Amino acid sequence: MPVTYRIDPERKRILTRCEGNATLAEVLAHFDELELDANCPPGADVLLDLTGMTNLPNVGQIRTAADRAGDAARRVRFGSVAIVVKSDALFGMARVFEAFTDRYFARTSVFRNGEAAEAWLDKPTSH
Repeated sequence: MPVTYRIDPERKRILTRCEGNATLAEVLAHFDELELDANCPPGADVLLDLTGMTNLPNVGQIRTAADRAGDAARRVRFGSVAIVVKSDALFGMARVFEAFTDRYFARTSVFRNGEAAEAWLDKPTSH
């Protein structure tokens, strides 16, 4: 499955991974599943790993995913979101997602490696 996740309850963190040709339908289904997951803690931070993703979503798809994230935020109450990417093009699209979701998340940032993303999430915030 191109979109998978696991929850780290101790850290109140959702670790989501998109791999291969992750479609918009699969991303939207992920939010459906996450909202129904009884183990999903309120106020969870997210580490979104896109390093294995092979396709590039367009701006309309990014907007739709961002809107769905906003709907899910009512139930999940997302905290900080760290997005990890490899390619320049996906970095740009992740920044578009960041702009579209700024009202749903406490803070969002895009990174080139998972270690930097984890360190950023581990830093305390004033949210």
